[in-house]
Parts: sequence; structure tokens; C-alpha cells
Amino acid sequence: MPIDQTDAVPHAETPGAATHIAAISFKTPSPPHAMMRRMKTRLIGYLYLAAAMTGVGSTVIASRFAAGGLPPFTATALRFLIATPLLFALMRAQRMRWPRIGTRDAVLLVVQAAAGGVGYTVLLISGTKLSSPVDAGVMLGTLPAMSTLIAAIVLRERQTLRDWGAAALATAGVLFVTFAPGQAMPSLQTLAGDALVLAAVACEAVFILLNRRLSAPLPPLALSTAMSGLGFVLALVPAAFEWHAAAAGWTIGAVSAIAYYALVPTVLGYVCWYAGSARTSGTEAALFTAVAPVSAVLFAVALFGETLGGTRLLGIALVVAGMLAGATRRREPPARDTTAPSALPARPAASSPTAD
Repeated sequence: MPIDQTDAVPHAETPGAATHIAAISFKTPSPPHAMMRRMKTRLIGYLYLAAAMTGVGSTVIASRFAAGGLPPFTATALRFLIATPLLFALMRAQRMRWPRIGTRDAVLLVVQAAAGGVGYTVLLISGTKLSSPVDAGVMLGTLPAMSTLIAAIVLRERQTLRDWGAAALATAGVLFVTFAPGQAMPSLQTLAGDALVLAAVACEAVFILLNRRLSAPLPPLALSTAMSGLGFVLALVPAAFEWHAAAAGWTIGAVSAIAYYALVPTVLGYVCWYAGSARTSGTEAALFTAVAPVSAVLFAVALFGETLGGTRLLGIALVVAGMLAGATRRREPPARDTTAPSALPARPAASSPTAD
């Protein structure tokens, strides 16, 4: 804290002039224990953020296991059925009330839930069933690039050269991973899976961009709870048409994977992300979104025996570089922009971090 101290300093402007006392103000160095406390707080924040984004990366693996025993809409409905009451309990624990929502915002929330909740989960589960887990993990890192493209083409928002550069890096990375030089062309099934995962990322980008259009932004926990509840309702009807397939083909592994998806990346991931964000700056939190695709790739290597050649590693590096380039740019967010990480609307998904 600044401490004012005074020293007697004679200041004779002319011979015989009165002596004046000048106040010298200076800051004393922070005590070592205070600096250590701040460093410890920030380190804990980093661990929370890394845990949240590692959970996001693990959704690729959970989706792959779920796809082996549950139809996509059934798995999606089950995920939100488990997550919604837990998120609502968090709201009650914080004594948070539902905010008043106008008709326009209510429609936007339904569209957000359809895209960022149901669309993302259904497409990710369907895509990971066909695609390589490594490919799917790398695709998670294209969210900033996808947001840039949709904002520029659909919403006609002006993008900077840095935005386009970040998008170009991520796109080049995906091309390196999918069409690795010196390797055989991927099968049509793999390409279809990659396309579905990219479509899932596009759904998440739509969620983020629509969130900026809300006239009265919801608190992050209320938004997550609303997305989860609406996602369950929207997925329930198509899931009913999958009933026979679900009843005949469900497995313990698939149900366990969805339970994990609901409990760890969705609910616990929300808690970790915002606990970490409270201890760090928005820029620091943004940088940790790069952990998601890296952790997804590492999980794929560890659990599915995927191999990483030089071109794949280069592709992953380009995607991460694109994420970091977009995350470190200073932005002037819209006045109403309260977007949570892509990873954390109805789930902590590879999200777009909250602005400072």
C-alpha cells in the first residue's frame, strides 16, 4: 500500500527565503509473503483452468465411447438429464434467482440450446464414431477460426488481420492432420466423421455469437443451467424415436461415458473454469483454451493407441498457435458481451473465454 512519509527538505528560492517542507510519496515494496500469496493464488487459478480444459478435451473420448452403445439423441438427452439438476442445485446454493427474460431473448436461448447444446453433442458423438480420435481432438481447436468465419460471412462483422491469421493457422493445422503428406488419403468414412466434428464446432461458434445478441445477458451459471434444461427438452423428442435402438444396443460403457460427460466436463468443468477465471486475467484464461485439443490428442494416444507422426504434430502445433494468436489479441468486447468459454455454455466446451 502507498505510504506517505515526509522529510524536511530546505528549498531556498532566494537568500533568506522561508524553508518549505516537501512531502515525498513513494510505494514500499510488497512484503514477500504478500507476493507469495498472489503467486499461489494465480497458480491455483492456472490449475483450475487446466483441469477445466482437460475435461473439455476428454469429451472427445467420452463421445467416442458413448457412440459405441447409445444413439446420439438418447445420449444427449441423458447427459442433460444428469447435468441439469446438479447445475440447478449450484444455483440454489448460491441463492441465485432466475432473471427475467424477454420474448426475443427466450427465442435466442432456445436457438442457442439447439445449436450449442443438442447440435454440438449429437454431432460430436456422431463424428467421433467415424473419425480418428486424434483428428476429432484437433478439430476442437478450430473454434476461434470457426467463430471468425461465421461472424464475417453470416453476421458481416469486421475481423482484424490477426483474426484472419489465427483462422488461417488453425485451418492449415486441420489440413495437415487430415491430409498428412506421405500418407494414404483418408477414407470417405473418416472424412465424413471429420466433417461432423467440424459441424459440431460450428454449432458451438453459433452459440457464442448468439450469446452476444442477448439484450439482457444471463449470469454464467444461469445460462449453463438454462442451456442444459432446454437441451434436455429439445433432445427428448428425437430421442424417443431412438428408443428401440437404445433399448437393444445400450452398454454399461456407453452409459458410464455419458454420466462422466455430464458430471466432469459439464458440471465440474464449469466450477473449475470460473474458479480459475476468478484468480487470473481474461487473457490468461483464454490461453488455457489451447489445453483442450492438446489433452484430447494425448487421451487418444493413451487410450486408443493412436500414433503421432511429424506432420500430425505440426498440424497440432499450427492449431494451437492459431488459438493462442486469437486469445492474446486485445479486444474491445461489445457492451453486452458476457460470453463464457466455448467450452462452458451448457457444458465446458472449447469455449471463447470471458472478457476481462
